[in-house]
Amino acid sequence: MGDFTPNEMMTIAASRALTSQDVCFVGIGAPSAACNVARLTHAPDITLIYESGTIGTAPDVLPLSIGDGELCDTALTTVPVPEMFRYWLQGGRITIGFLGAAQLDKYGNINTTVVGDYEKPKVRLPGGGGAPEIATSSGEVYITMAQSKRGMVERIDFYTSFGHGEGGDHRKRLGIKTKGPTLLITDLAIWKPDPETKEFTVVSLHPGVTREMVQETCGWKVKFAEKLEETPPPTVLELSTLRDLKARTDAAHKGGAPAAKRGAKDG
Repeated sequence: MGDFTPNEMMTIAASRALTSQDVCFVGIGAPSAACNVARLTHAPDITLIYESGTIGTAPDVLPLSIGDGELCDTALTTVPVPEMFRYWLQGGRITIGFLGAAQLDKYGNINTTVVGDYEKPKVRLPGGGGAPEIATSSGEVYITMAQSKRGMVERIDFYTSFGHGEGGDHRKRLGIKTKGPTLLITDLAIWKPDPETKEFTVVSLHPGVTREMVQETCGWKVKFAEKLEETPPPTVLELSTLRDLKARTDAAHKGGAPAAKRGAKDG
């Protein structure tokens, strides 16, 4: 796959979906990397919001958690968490909710609670946090995750964040007026929901990826768009921006923060 990794392709492909007009509620991890690459390249005026109440944050390094001081230090303002959820999120002011997933089904329902039986789980995951509210109250939801049969399953073990439920108009029938998941970006492909069934369908394969590779790492029978495209590879700017961001993050988290801060004014 050339001189970039599948994970880098995933992050950059996800970043391209964002614009300067977006108000984005950002999840920690891959969503955070994608949103900040967008901010540092083609979407400088994007408004990034994190669950801890930081609005318009512009971190120089990727946060370890929503409570990372880097988010508050670089935010335009920080509001109380209840205000963040009630006024900003439930008030309809968030255009994009950007989430990761431990388990995902073909209708974009997300599990970040438990693997296995709820009472006696094989693995207890971090939980929902604000993701259930983000999934229902954001204008639309983007999801990013690395593909695996363990992660992309026919039926998730627990509904943490509601996607399209059983498909079709399930959201509408429940009175949820937002669009729900409209984009899934993995390390192999870009997926969009079918307009009618809402089942995620592959619309673009990343460079060097085959249909077989996508199916081998997915737990359901994959559907491909009739006109299947190839994701443009990362540009030099996109790749250098992501790698510099990761390098600054690594240095800061290893105690090299002063050196890492040198690039703060460059963004």
